[in-house]
Amino acid sequence: MKPSFRSYLFWLIAAMTLLGLGGCASTPAVNSEAAAAAPTERYIIGPGDSLEIFVRDNPGLSTTVPVRPDGRISIPLVQSIMAAGRTPDELAGDLEKALSQYIRDPLVTVIVKSFVGAYSQQVRVVGQAVTPKAVPYRSGMTLLDVMIDVGGLTKFAAGNGAKIVRHLPDGSEQVIPVRLGDLMNGEVKDNVAMHPGDILIIPQSLF
Repeated sequence: MKPSFRSYLFWLIAAMTLLGLGGCASTPAVNSEAAAAAPTERYIIGPGDSLEIFVRDNPGLSTTVPVRPDGRISIPLVQSIMAAGRTPDELAGDLEKALSQYIRDPLVTVIVKSFVGAYSQQVRVVGQAVTPKAVPYRSGMTLLDVMIDVGGLTKFAAGNGAKIVRHLPDGSEQVIPVRLGDLMNGEVKDNVAMHPGDILIIPQSLF
């Protein structure tokens, strides 16, 4: 007995349904909870930064200035204004308010040309790095990025005994052991994300 058209139709629909489920299963799910938990990062201006100031329709007021050790900058018509601890947008608003005494409806844009950042925005490396120093934090920075910036480990370093000291929002400290020796030898699983304000301590080997 030949199968009826209705039987062919049933098996065709069943096969298409199974193929559709297989396609859905192979599509990686997006971790929306993790994405929502990612913090919005804002750059905080610090002493030593170089700022480019644009004042619309006023080229004589547009300039590039350094942030002084006291955290202040000076531009034409504004002799001294605090920049450190402000975001570029916040500083632009402060400058617009200060310039409004002299020009009508000033529109200011602040661009960070070179940055050091506030202490809270730096990653400090101490101990047995080739060049121990404070590294400006960048969005998405990892431990490997930091090690590249400081030139790697010295021959006296006990890399696998290193640790990250992290200050938490509640004022407490978290100590995170890291295996720098393994990381520098290609063990990418030992790479970790860095946070602004982290301190990386690299001890000296006892042997």
